[in-house]
Order: sequence, then C-alpha cells, then structure tokens
Amino acid sequence: MASSPTPLASLTNRQVRLAARPVGLPTRADWNFTTEPVAEPEAGGIVVKTLALSLDPAMRGWMNEGKSYIAPVEIGAVMRAGGIGVVMASKAPAFAVGDLVSAGLGVQQYCSIPAAELKRSGVFRIDTRLGTPEQWLNVLGMPGMTGYFGLMDVGQPQPGETVVVSGAAGAVGQTVGQLAKIKGCRVVGIAGGAAKCAWVVKELGFDACIDYKAGNVRDELKAACPKGVDVYFDNVGGEILDTVLGRLARKARIVICGAISQYNNTTPVQGPKNYLSLLVNRARMEGIVVFDYTDRFPRAVAEMAGYLKDGRMKSKEDVVEGLDTFPETLLKLFNGENFGKLVLRVASA
Repeated sequence: MASSPTPLASLTNRQVRLAARPVGLPTRADWNFTTEPVAEPEAGGIVVKTLALSLDPAMRGWMNEGKSYIAPVEIGAVMRAGGIGVVMASKAPAFAVGDLVSAGLGVQQYCSIPAAELKRSGVFRIDTRLGTPEQWLNVLGMPGMTGYFGLMDVGQPQPGETVVVSGAAGAVGQTVGQLAKIKGCRVVGIAGGAAKCAWVVKELGFDACIDYKAGNVRDELKAACPKGVDVYFDNVGGEILDTVLGRLARKARIVICGAISQYNNTTPVQGPKNYLSLLVNRARMEGIVVFDYTDRFPRAVAEMAGYLKDGRMKSKEDVVEGLDTFPETLLKLFNGENFGKLVLRVASA
C-alpha cells in the first residue's frame, strides 16, 4: 500500500456540475464549472486523476428527473460519467499509486472514491496489454459490454441469420456488428453519412450499410434484407425502429438498447407504431441494461480482447481534448458528429 507521491493539497479539482435540467438539447447554461481542493482519501479509499471520460447518449437521460434504471443526477452534483484514471493516492490495500483504473469518475479532474464504492466492484484495474485506455472505454468498456450482452443474451444470433444494427458507426453499434459477423451472421448497418457507411462496410466488414440521411430506408432495408430481419439491435428508436419492425422475420428478436432520436424531444417520446408486427411474426422485443451483467464482464472482456488481438475486431474512438469542452463535445452525440466512440481526454498520465 503506497501513499501519494504528490501533495494533494497543492492540487485543484475542476468539476462540471449539473445546473439545470435541460429542455431539449443541453446548453452550456445547464452546467456550472466549479473548483475545490483535492483532499487526501479517507480510510480505505483512493484518489484518482481523470485521464479520459466516456461520453454516452445515456447521459442525456441521467439529466432528467423521474424513474429510470438509475437515479438521476441531482442538481448541483458533478455530472456522472465513466472514465479511466490513474491512482494518485491510496489508503486501500487493493490499489497502489500509479494503477490505471476504470471507475465512475464523473466529469472532473480528480475523483475521491470511498471504501464502500470500491467494495461494490465498480472500480477495477485495467490491463493495457489487452487494450489502450481508449479501448477500455469502448470495446472493452461499457459500450462493448452493452453490445456483447445485448446481442448474445437478448438477441441470441444464430449462424446465417440477418442482424441489423442502427447507430452502426457508434460505440455500441460497431461492436454489435463486428461480433455478429464473428458469430457467422449476415450484418446490415444503419448509419448517418456516406463516410460512416463506407467505413462500416470496408473496415468493419458489415455486408451492407444504409445511409439514413441519403435515401429511402424502407426500400434499402428491403433490398438488403430480402428474407427479413432476424435480430435488430436498436440504438435510435423513432422512425427507424418502425421501419425495421416492418421487415421482421418469423421469431425475430429486437434488442432495445437506446433511442437517441428521442432523448432531446420536448414532446412525448414516440413509441413504436408498427408494434403489431411483433404479433404477426411471433417476435420478441426486450431491453438491455448493461449493469445487469457486471458479474460476467471479465469473461466478455477476455473474449473481446482476443478478437482485438487477432484482428477480427477493430475499435474506433473519436477523442476530443479538454474538460472545458464538455458541454459542446457532448452535443456531438446528438448531432451525429461523432465518428466512433466519443471520448473526452482530460489529462495525460
């Protein structure tokens, strides 16, 4: 057990706190930038310097008040975010100064993690022999685990089946499509823009990709999936979900992961209008929340790291520098500007 090599009292923690619950797209006015001293860890705890943060569409839902799978971020609280950091000070036997860890660090430069949180297994050392810190926020992190368990446990793909994934060039979508190909499926992506669609096909190996910004998704989906859709992994909701529901094969499985097209609505969320297709095709629709699978993460990480190592899987990150850019960088998710997993780099090791 080591102590801090740097006097923590000499450090200042810059933080981003939720100032108001956004209506529609969040703006810079919905955030407060604050500073506070960095204190020594309490008994059994650690202090972590944030290196990089995962920016995810789910963050928009965490800003809203109301019942969900996780409590909302309170007004005045540091914005919730997962990240990778380096241990600066430790009073916990399991962690040493210099360890790289994955944890819920929040949007701030330093995070003090108490003993109780360490015991909940939400903090673990990362092995850079398996992947880079950025990959630990992507394929080996929460997006990758969401894609893995959503596809394998909920979607249950079989060799030869057709898998369709929306948001195909995003963090979860890229993992789902590549994993489905590894499992012997035919894979069709849906993404926004010619560059993203070309990358999904040429670099990730999808069989086809539909540019929802350029053409008729219904007609292109019919051409790309002549025998129907066996598994649909939905990251966007809205009209695209309805369109895919119209192309289901018998006994299809629909994985509801997210609905990014609906997160910033100022009107009620648009539900599926074409849901009777579930009845006609004896299909099943089920949601995926990654926190339900935390006890199985190590096995999934080992499998995915193997695919990265042997080249069967790629991991693309869109890295933006600077804590101060957080309000604008987050919006890249909702404007479709990010290309790959969106990562905010806060500091170097």
